[in-house]
Amino acid sequence: MPKPLALLSYILYNDWLYVLNYKSMQITLENLRKRIKVLLMQDHNMLLLAAVIGFLAGLASTLFRWLIGFFGVVFSPEGLSWIGITGTTVPFLLPLMPMVGGVITGIICHFFPDAVKENGVHRVMHAVALKAGKIRKRTLLTCSTTSALTIGSGGSAGREGPTVQIGSAVGSALGNMFHLSHERVQVLVGCGAAAGIAASFNAPLAGVLFALEIILTNFTIHTFSPIVVASVIGTATGRALEGNDITFHVPVHELVSYSEIGFYLFLGLLCGLVSKLFTTAYFKAHDIFEKKVNIPKPLKPALGGLIVGFISIFFPAVLGNGYDFMEKALAGDFFWGLAFVLIFLKIISTSITLGSGGLGGVFAPALFIGAMLGSAYGTLVHGINPGFTASPETYALVGMGAVAGAVMQAPLTNILMLFELTNDYTIILPIMITCIVSAYTFRAFDKNSIYIQKLLKEGTNIQHGREVSILNAIKVKDVLSQDVTMIPEGMPFRKILETISHSKNFYFPVVNSAGEMSGILSFHMIREMIFEEDLGDLVVANDLKVSTVMTLTPENNLNQAMEIFAKLDVEQLPVVRPDDPKRVIGMVNRGEVVAAYNREVLVSEFDR
Repeated sequence: MPKPLALLSYILYNDWLYVLNYKSMQITLENLRKRIKVLLMQDHNMLLLAAVIGFLAGLASTLFRWLIGFFGVVFSPEGLSWIGITGTTVPFLLPLMPMVGGVITGIICHFFPDAVKENGVHRVMHAVALKAGKIRKRTLLTCSTTSALTIGSGGSAGREGPTVQIGSAVGSALGNMFHLSHERVQVLVGCGAAAGIAASFNAPLAGVLFALEIILTNFTIHTFSPIVVASVIGTATGRALEGNDITFHVPVHELVSYSEIGFYLFLGLLCGLVSKLFTTAYFKAHDIFEKKVNIPKPLKPALGGLIVGFISIFFPAVLGNGYDFMEKALAGDFFWGLAFVLIFLKIISTSITLGSGGLGGVFAPALFIGAMLGSAYGTLVHGINPGFTASPETYALVGMGAVAGAVMQAPLTNILMLFELTNDYTIILPIMITCIVSAYTFRAFDKNSIYIQKLLKEGTNIQHGREVSILNAIKVKDVLSQDVTMIPEGMPFRKILETISHSKNFYFPVVNSAGEMSGILSFHMIREMIFEEDLGDLVVANDLKVSTVMTLTPENNLNQAMEIFAKLDVEQLPVVRPDDPKRVIGMVNRGEVVAAYNREVLVSEFDR
């Protein structure tokens, strides 16, 4: 038997036999849950749980896609025929379908208000940062139903936001069922999000990066491995149910000339500007419907649907996620003037749909806007210099990822997702450069993604996966450790090894004869030379130290500490006296900062 299969058999027999036969052994469910919790604390069993979440989230996301398709039929001429409406009246009724969907959505949200409050990628980020990954199980039903109604009836929105919410709810439910630690529940939430995205878009790599880059903002091996497993199983589940088919079928593209990179750089600039226009319109629509539209709240989605339906009379491409029209642009079957107009109409339609109370994501609309911008721009540059530029459909493909990458502030995720959505690797260089330029152009106006901006408007400031206001409220002096191992400048290398062998620290301030810090040593630096016996008495601490040291004072807050930790990628920082920045009084560990934050989050949850 192969070693991996033998290991799996051993795990199942020795660990889970107890669980599978709990009834015959007269074990209570509570004791069973405790036993499972102990088993799941082991890394290999976490991978098994990630696989289970991958299957369930992949199944749930596929069912959600089918639900969107079902409502798409209900609000189509076929659906109208079910209730006896046929003939010449159908074309006049179809533009009213987004309004009908809005009415039903408004009613559901009126009786289940949390359906709105808990919907969206930003709510998953909020749950990970402030609720230890806890997401209510009823989100599976409310989020999927309301979002499918909005998209299926023609509302201008995407399915990625609800898909992430649904998959994350699956991961949260299983983690909390077994009372796992908050850190592990958060990882399982990421597993659910990755599996949902992977199954929905047949994009396993993008699912992994989406969870790591946006949801968790954590790339350690302990988070990466389960998320990879969940994404793979989620993709396999989606393919088993719907087949292994790419989202967009496009012709072969190529980089015609390396001088063409200049055109892609400018396209990246345009995509960044359009992305900023999109987010501005998105939040403006929310403000208008919230503060200036004085009608009962349940009717606001209906009004938004009515406006979008009116626009669709002349421009039906604005309805739904727009994938069919995107594929036309990618195939070169789109007039550049219509594509240019649709950039702004899609921005307006999506902003109205979501701002009025409709539910859905912004990823698909961002892809649509990028495709139309790329198509119009590509027609222009190809007309100017046809011999050295690609066709308009190539620019449409590149523009898709660039706008989505800027809006989400996740260029790496979108670079890989674009490749997986089209199965086209030939123009990876233009995609990479355009996505990066677009993301940085957007950052010139807003440093935060549309998800973070949404949280900021709700009064929550999340950075690096944590709420800034909580970090700001805790001082460095609250987590300061006075256990500092000082290394004199003249200490020989042999003595340094002896000194650090008795220390619990990994970073060691180097001090002069006056006791002032002149640099710092790290265990990593010393480890690289640990077998160089000739250095024992020849090299002293002053020869090995790093002279430039970033420090903290006791009055700094933990947010400032985390910013330095992230910038330097270190685990410890020296703390100095405010009036004497060369006098070290303690050390701060990154782990202690995270632990202090988690304690405050628990206290906040308990107070609620």
